[in-house]
Amino acid sequence: MIGITMGDPAGVGPEIIVKAVAEMAPDQRAETRVFGCRRTLEAAREAVGAEIDLDTVQVTDLPVEGGPLPWGKEDARGGDAAFRYVEAAVAAALAGEIGCIVTAPLNKATLNAAGHHYDGHTGMLAALTGQKGAFMLLASDRLKVIHVSTHVALKDAIDRATPDRVLATIRTGDAHLKELGYDAPRIAVAGINPHCGEGGLFGSEDDIQVAPAVALARDEGIDAHGPISADTLFHRAYNGAFDLIVAQYHDQGHIPVKLVAFDTGVNVTLGLPIARTSVDHGTAFDIAGQGIANHENMNHAIAYARKLAAGRGQ
Repeated sequence: MIGITMGDPAGVGPEIIVKAVAEMAPDQRAETRVFGCRRTLEAAREAVGAEIDLDTVQVTDLPVEGGPLPWGKEDARGGDAAFRYVEAAVAAALAGEIGCIVTAPLNKATLNAAGHHYDGHTGMLAALTGQKGAFMLLASDRLKVIHVSTHVALKDAIDRATPDRVLATIRTGDAHLKELGYDAPRIAVAGINPHCGEGGLFGSEDDIQVAPAVALARDEGIDAHGPISADTLFHRAYNGAFDLIVAQYHDQGHIPVKLVAFDTGVNVTLGLPIARTSVDHGTAFDIAGQGIANHENMNHAIAYARKLAAGRGQ
């Protein structure tokens, strides 16, 4: 069983969920549970013109105050609802009722306006599961990237790339790929500086912070390589040289994946006692309610979630 959270009810989340569920085979739909507002899902069904009876879908109904809310409008009630959907799904995951959570997009402004002060899903999930932090992995067919840091300023990201943190990121990525069925994942660690510092000409961080972590990972039996200059590494991995890249900061990892898999990349949260995947796009308030939102990314997030749930079941 997987659980899908509806995200901000004024965004495109309800629409892409309805489209995705409508296309599921009956056995897959029976293994899917939606955490959201039934009235909003009905409004989304009308908006997209989907021929599906929502009574055939397992819905944990968490009504929105005054809902359905107007499409495409920032509203603190939507932020509070998005939080409650995730909160309920986490409780179900911790109780073993679902094997993986798939999250539709939320809006950080409405989330914080409702008093839930998180930088997004990852921080919220860490707090709800009692963890200090988590790791973000972006997955596509030919390129997978896990990040040492994400939503921090670039100058802070360099400081966060400590040997301990880089090693923890390598370990987490290695464990994740093994969970997916890789026997010995080939992991490449990107350098921080151009050409990995060129022997100290462009900085010493790669020698002091990254290289020791790679050496420790190799001592543990992990097939880790690096640091490798990022300007060539992503091309090499895309063409099959590596199974996973460890990126040192947000844009270093996000830009290549979004270039090659903008509509199909999946956001995966690792390092928590629960599994979670997500679409890799926002609430798209500008098109919400028009029935035109593309649900391809949601389909990929659901497919990846089923792989994770199956792995955990085994």
